[in-house]
Amino acid sequence: MTTARFGRVLSAMVTPFDENEDLNLDAAVGLASWLVDAQGHEGLVLAGTTGESPTLTHDEQGELFRAVRGAVDVPIVAGTGSNDTRAAVDLTKRAVAAGVDGLLVVTPYYNRPSQAALIDHFSAIAAAGDGLPVIIYDIPVRTGRKVETDTLLTLAHDVDNIIGLKDAAGDPGETAMLLTEAPEGFEVYSGDDSLTLPLMAIGAVGAIGVATHWTGPEHVEMFDAFAAGNVERARELNAMMLPSFDFETSNETPNPVPTKAMLRMLGHSVGHGRSPMHHEPPGLEAAARAIIEGSGLAIESALPAV
Repeated sequence: MTTARFGRVLSAMVTPFDENEDLNLDAAVGLASWLVDAQGHEGLVLAGTTGESPTLTHDEQGELFRAVRGAVDVPIVAGTGSNDTRAAVDLTKRAVAAGVDGLLVVTPYYNRPSQAALIDHFSAIAAAGDGLPVIIYDIPVRTGRKVETDTLLTLAHDVDNIIGLKDAAGDPGETAMLLTEAPEGFEVYSGDDSLTLPLMAIGAVGAIGVATHWTGPEHVEMFDAFAAGNVERARELNAMMLPSFDFETSNETPNPVPTKAMLRMLGHSVGHGRSPMHHEPPGLEAAARAIIEGSGLAIESALPAV
């Protein structure tokens, strides 16, 4: 039995679009149901970076939250972050109204506020969340600003509903220090697929992943093996997934372009990225198929009808 509030294995789910780059809610509901029923997901994150949140309107995000919330019975975490505090507060209120279970709030990007301003920003969003638990998303490679450990500790101790961190900062040693000083019940979720196993070793409770879209069963087994003390098996499973972690993003095919290619290859009508994430080099779906066929992933026995 997992002790993670939102489950151990979650995907930052892609947002499906149709051929006109319009939101495809039917496909979103179908994908969410498949991730839970066939891929073993214990929770879902909507409208994160992988969900192309920078290109979604607040109305679209609200529709997405409501549609998926009505389709699955696992925890739903809504991405409600922005580099505009007022916009994030508005989106947070919409997520609350949609009935989600938690909030994922990314560090303000591009404008790079100070650490003191980050405390004000995250506190304002948490206050708008009607008590919903908040996970701070620290990904300095995209935001240009690291949420310092002292800042995270201030928020964790002073704001009751800030309860966790999605860690994509790439420094498990620093995260270990955070966990030694964080209040009881503060949770760390891996936000970098290649570092999930190392983060588990220092106390991470789950993963909010990308390759998890197609490696859900392997992630579930890896968490089970590690919890049972079978580190060797956990390492074997991690090694099996390394090609998938390498595939999920690159300079030529940034996330979520490869994930959408993989899901289309598996029969899901997720479309392509919304501009400017629409460009896709030829042969990407073939590369996705090669990843599946060469890896031994359990997804081979769970392919949806094309």
